[in-house]
Amino acid sequence: MSTPTRAPSHTPLRKRRTALALAVALTAGLGSAALTALPANAAADSVKVQYRTSASGATADQAEPWFKVVNNGTSAVSLSQVSFRYYFKADSPSTQYRYACSWAVKGCANITGTFGTLATPTATADRYLEITFTGGAGSLAPGADTGDMQLRFHRADWQTLRQSDDYSFDGSRTAYGDWDKVTAKLGTGTVWGTAPGGNTPDPTPTDPTPSPTPTPTDPGPAGATLFDDFTYTSSTDPAIGAHGWSVRSNGGGPGVPGATWAPENVTFAAEGGNTIMNLESSTAGTGESTKHTEILTKTMKFKNGTYAARVKFSDAPKYGPDGDHLVQTFFPINDLKAPLADDYSEYDFEYLPNGGWGEPSNILYTTSWETYQADPWVAVNQHTESRMSYAGWHDLVLTIDNNVITYYVDGQVFGTHDAKYLPERGMSINFNQWLIDLNGQPGSTPRAYDQKVDYVLHVKDQVLTPAQVAAKVGGYRTAGTAFVDNVPNS
Repeated sequence: MSTPTRAPSHTPLRKRRTALALAVALTAGLGSAALTALPANAAADSVKVQYRTSASGATADQAEPWFKVVNNGTSAVSLSQVSFRYYFKADSPSTQYRYACSWAVKGCANITGTFGTLATPTATADRYLEITFTGGAGSLAPGADTGDMQLRFHRADWQTLRQSDDYSFDGSRTAYGDWDKVTAKLGTGTVWGTAPGGNTPDPTPTDPTPSPTPTPTDPGPAGATLFDDFTYTSSTDPAIGAHGWSVRSNGGGPGVPGATWAPENVTFAAEGGNTIMNLESSTAGTGESTKHTEILTKTMKFKNGTYAARVKFSDAPKYGPDGDHLVQTFFPINDLKAPLADDYSEYDFEYLPNGGWGEPSNILYTTSWETYQADPWVAVNQHTESRMSYAGWHDLVLTIDNNVITYYVDGQVFGTHDAKYLPERGMSINFNQWLIDLNGQPGSTPRAYDQKVDYVLHVKDQVLTPAQVAAKVGGYRTAGTAFVDNVPNS
């Protein structure tokens, strides 16, 4: 399996997709044809819709309309009886769109998006995205709201879309507020908003671009755990494969072209009362002489929860001259199914002891990936970095819940990343060490570098503090438990 770990995108963190074509925020109201007014007043059973956008540019790689549905009536409302529509202008008659839910308080599995066409197209709308709820979304008491629904949609071909001419879009709305350019139904009756002129919210949408069936929530109880103390004898120990790991031996990236991945350089030895895994990577200045190392889980079954490892980064080489642009890592990842596929995920700890990717000296990155495209290079990520030496042992903890991604180093928060980068399907757990290029140390003298790993831990669907991680690992070691894996396959 190729692990496409890459340089973070060095753009301001507040801008999610500055590698793509984003124009200035639209601050004026949208023009439209004559409007057909529909009721928006409270009744015994009534709802209203609040809106904001997380992608405010006139163009974007994805539209990101975020919503809250509010019960502004006087009795409880079942969300399964609620639907609402966001109206937009397709970039062309043949353009198809895909819907996705990044995160929602009510759960993305309980929210469905369907595209339809308007009976009477206008200058600002010929399509709509209709949102409905399953019974699992529950109900709203009077005055209650659904909380965030961080929704998005994109062109099926992932080309930049234009939203400045969309009826329901307003780039100036970056905080929630009532928005009557979205219509809402309760049962079969429209109770909120104004549709584009000449249209009424038809109860049966025509769907030219059906969305794929949402991926079900991965099974199994919260707290299911993978723990490995790496008590193996060598890279050929049958227990490694039996415990779900693969020591990489195939070719390919990332890193120096022509390099090989050397399983024999993944070794195990006693150190400080524990068995330590060591990844040795080496080079003599050519692609053919360069040997990288990697170990990864064979299944992609890890998603939300806590990830932890104790890792020893190295500034100095094991032998030979220093200076190579080296990357030492710990990360969960899944496969990129297509350029800019929106279900890709990767969460990196990457230490560069000698710099690289334009950095002159040591730097530690944490990077959360939404997606990427290799050629031409487009990166959609958020990252945090620290420019200092991290040589020595470090406790690395990553937590992912339905709200935020948090990285810890040695018990302290290192970086927090937005909910828009949350994973949408399972991942594998990886450690690797590799050279970006051969420009840092151009000599032909052989040299090698070590990265050591003490243990790895994943706890499904539970966010543990670094102190709780240490206590859990200590409990396994006190009990003499070297390995456990009861995390179910997704």
